[in-house]
Amino acid sequence: MTEQIPIVDDRTAQSIIDLAMRVAEVMLSIGASAKEVTLAALRITAAYGLRSVHVNVTFNSVILSDHRNGAGDPITLMQVVRSAAPDHAKLQRLQALVNDIESGLPLGDAITQFHKVRRTPFMYRSGVVIVVQALLGVAIALMYGAGPFTLLLAFIAVLGIALAQHGLARLRVPLFFTQAVGGIVLVAFAVGVFALSMAGIEPFTEVRPSVLVSSGIVMMLAGLAVVGAAQDAIDGFSLTAGGRILDITVMTMGLVVGILVGLEAAHQLGFGLRMPEQVLAFGPPLGHVAGAMLISAAVAVLNGAGIRIILVSAFLGAAAWAGWYLLISITGMPSAGAVFGGALLASFIGSVVADRLSVPSIAVTTAAMIPWVPGTSVFLGLLGFVSADADQAQFMRAFDSLFTAGMTGIALAAGATLGIMIGSPLRVRIGGRTVMMRSKARPVSAAGGTAAFEVVRTEPVAAPEYDVEHEAPAAETDDPHPITRPYDPKSDGLA
Repeated sequence: MTEQIPIVDDRTAQSIIDLAMRVAEVMLSIGASAKEVTLAALRITAAYGLRSVHVNVTFNSVILSDHRNGAGDPITLMQVVRSAAPDHAKLQRLQALVNDIESGLPLGDAITQFHKVRRTPFMYRSGVVIVVQALLGVAIALMYGAGPFTLLLAFIAVLGIALAQHGLARLRVPLFFTQAVGGIVLVAFAVGVFALSMAGIEPFTEVRPSVLVSSGIVMMLAGLAVVGAAQDAIDGFSLTAGGRILDITVMTMGLVVGILVGLEAAHQLGFGLRMPEQVLAFGPPLGHVAGAMLISAAVAVLNGAGIRIILVSAFLGAAAWAGWYLLISITGMPSAGAVFGGALLASFIGSVVADRLSVPSIAVTTAAMIPWVPGTSVFLGLLGFVSADADQAQFMRAFDSLFTAGMTGIALAAGATLGIMIGSPLRVRIGGRTVMMRSKARPVSAAGGTAAFEVVRTEPVAAPEYDVEHEAPAAETDDPHPITRPYDPKSDGLA
C-alpha cells in the first residue's frame, strides 16, 4: 500500500511545531506526565503531516525539532516551563483539543482554540481551595481513627496552615519558606493542644497531638511527586524523574526545618512535645475507606477537577483501598505489594472508565493514589537524618523510613503504569478502535515510552488542507524539487 505524503512548507511547519510545543508546555505545567506530554506533541505534528519530529521533555523545558528529512533547514523550538500547578479541567480541554486535531481540525482553528484553553482560569476560587485543604486534613485524621473533637481540631490546624501558606504564596515567597512556615504553625497548634491536655482540660485530654501533626504533614506533602518521579523513571524519562526528586527534597526539607524550629522554640518554653518516631497505624476499616474517598475527592478539587472527575476519583479511591485491604488482610502481603495491587486495580478501572466519561485518566488515577503516597515516611526519614547526630540507631531508622517511602512510591507508580497499559486495549476497543500489537519492542528511550501497543483508528480521518497559494516561497536550494517548497508548475518547468 502507498500513502500520500503531504508537502508542508517551512512557515506552516513552524506553526505546527510551535502549536505542539505550546500544548506540551501547558500540559507539563498542569500535571501531565512526561510520557503523555511527548505523545500529545507527536500526535499533533503527525496529524498535520510532520512525521519526523523529535520531542525532548525535561522537568522544566520542552524542545521540538524537525529535521525536514534532510531536504531543508531543520526547525527547532524550545519552551521553558516556568510553573507547575495541577489543573485537570484545563488538561481535559487540551486532550479534547488534541483529539479534535486528529479528527481534521484546521491548523488556524486549532491555534485559536488552544489560546482560549490556555487563558481559562482555575475552576475554584482561593477560598474554596483553602477550605478543601482543611477538609483534606480531616480526611487524613479520619484514616487514623480520630474522634469527632480531634477531627475538628485537625480542621482548624490545617486551616491555619493553609491560610498562612496562601498569604505567603501571594507574596511570591519560595516554596521552601512557605513549607517552613507551615511547619511552625503546625507545631505551635500541636503545642497548644498538648499544653491544654497536660492541664487536664476536657476534652483535650483525649486528643493525640501526634494525629494532628501527622495530618498536617501529610496535607503539606499531599502533592508529593514520589509517584510521578517513579513513573517518569519507569517510562524512561530519567532527567525529569531526577528533577521531581530534587523538588521533593526541597519541599520536604523546608517542612523539616520549620518543624525543628517549632520544636526547639517549644522546648525553650518548657513544652517537651515529641514528634512521632514511626508512621501511625490506620484506624477501623470504615473510617479508613471513608478517609480514602474523602482524600481522593479533595485532591481532585485541589487539582481543578470538575464534578465528574471528583466523583470518579472518590470511587477509585475506594477501589484502591479495597484492593489494598484485601491483599493485606487475606494474603498477608507486605505493605508495598498491597499498595501495588490497589494501585493496579484503581488505575485499570480508571483507564477504562475515564475514556467513556471523557476525562483524563491521569486526573482520576492520581487522586486515587494520594491516600497511599508516603509523605510521612519521607518526612520522618529526612527528620531522622537531620537530628541523628552520632546516634547510629536513629540513623538506621531514618534510612529504613526513606527506603520504605521509596518502595511505596515505586509500587504506586508501577501499579498505576501497568494498570493503564492493561486497560488501554480494552478502552480503545470499547471506543470503536482496534489495537495492533508491535512486532518488536520499542527502543528504550524517553520519546518511545514503555507501552507495548499502539492505537490505530478504524474510522477514516480527513487529511488536513493547507492554503499554500499565498505562502512565501521557501529558501532556494540546489535540489530542483525541494520537498519543503509548495508545488509550482511554472517554476518546475511543467506549465
